[in-house]
Amino acid sequence: MTANVVHLTESKKQIQQTARIFEEQRQAFRRNPDPSLTERRENLKRLKRLLLDNEDRLIEAVDRDFSCRSADETRIAEQMPSVQGINYALKHLAEWMKPSRRSVSMLFQPASNKVHYQPVGVVGIIVPWNYPLMLSMGPLTAALAAGNRAMIKMSEFTPHFSALIKELIEDRFPQDLVSVINGDADVAADFTTRPFDHLLFTGSTAVGRHVMRAAAENLTPVTLELGGKSPAIVSDDVPMRDATERLAFGKAVNAGQTCVAPDYVLCPADRLQTFIDEFRTRLASMYPTLRDNNDYTAIINERHYQRLNGLLEDARSKGAKIVEINPAAENLGDGGRKMAMHLVLNPTEDMRVMQEEIFGPILPVVTYASLDQALDYINDRPRPLALYYFGYEKDAQDYVTRNTHAGGMCINDTLMHVAQDDLPFGGVGESGMGHYHGKEGFLTFSHAKSVYSRQRINSGRFVYPPYNTPFHKMVYRMFIR
Repeated sequence: MTANVVHLTESKKQIQQTARIFEEQRQAFRRNPDPSLTERRENLKRLKRLLLDNEDRLIEAVDRDFSCRSADETRIAEQMPSVQGINYALKHLAEWMKPSRRSVSMLFQPASNKVHYQPVGVVGIIVPWNYPLMLSMGPLTAALAAGNRAMIKMSEFTPHFSALIKELIEDRFPQDLVSVINGDADVAADFTTRPFDHLLFTGSTAVGRHVMRAAAENLTPVTLELGGKSPAIVSDDVPMRDATERLAFGKAVNAGQTCVAPDYVLCPADRLQTFIDEFRTRLASMYPTLRDNNDYTAIINERHYQRLNGLLEDARSKGAKIVEINPAAENLGDGGRKMAMHLVLNPTEDMRVMQEEIFGPILPVVTYASLDQALDYINDRPRPLALYYFGYEKDAQDYVTRNTHAGGMCINDTLMHVAQDDLPFGGVGESGMGHYHGKEGFLTFSHAKSVYSRQRINSGRFVYPPYNTPFHKMVYRMFIR
């Protein structure tokens, strides 16, 4: 049997399995359409125990997929937010589940209005490769808190982690409650065509468009967590050490393979050299070596490694100055997929680094003459997933906040808004739609059902026909004004 036939057969099996599990989950939801608080808490505790009992195995699997993924980065950026997100949901779930009372106009008294938050049903979650633990467990936490069943499509680029999480989920959860689907692009494409009650996709803007088209065939509501080019503004008076230290951390975590990583920097023209010098110093203090340093993560695969090198070559050929930051001057071109940080100076609009989301250790630096010029530069482009401003002057902070649009924002920091349990996370425009995390995750995977309730007294009969009575005229005078 040829490799292509084996591939097609395996994909077909996965697609058939997807269809079967989807139907099982739909039927299971019909049997239990509104799980109790106790059931939901038990499911979340089970998920938390899975993460805590298998921490080392999960970290090792991610490391194998990347060829070198910092264990501490996985703990800090994936394991810890996942566990803390579950803890936060456990603490607040009873409050979230309570029907909310709403006011009733005098016109409709006596009556009551409430909003009941019901599970939507079967939720589909599509996970990218860059943070496979956090970006599978975060949406799953929200889905289970809201009382849903969930199917998770893992990335084929993280085969070790995907196989492990499937094994662990199958060991802890019944298949008709939570299921993991693995497979290639054909399996992923089929996954998006299922009539889920909600579909959450995390990935590129280009693929997000395909996901939304497929979901539209079934009128499936979607949450799209995309990417884009997230800018960072360095003000003209912020201490450069402060700005570059936090920027270097945010850009170098996971070797820049982060959807909210700073994608380019806007720097005052007269501070450019200071920025370069300080950024180099701060980065070298965190990563004095790269090649054999387990703190510094590799690029996920050869395809993305070559893509990033192609971005650099394109910029260089079009006149950009490239500053490589390789503190120990090591030879990294030996197939290990470690890539040094590169600053791209004097980038122009025709360069791919200014057109595509970079998703790696490459940071273009654009100079500006005034803050308004910097904001115009940002606002002339698609709205980003994140925006970072560095400056301690409060009026300027407020000015930037009010005069830009982004999915989320940090002032004098990078990335950390994503880790806040009580802040919604999501994009806007080309960087996505919808939110999750914390209460917003619960609401995303819930249907807010309005319930208007009357008892024996029916004041509404006074407006029944026949019309044009004195009472009708009085009602019109009172309420149409």
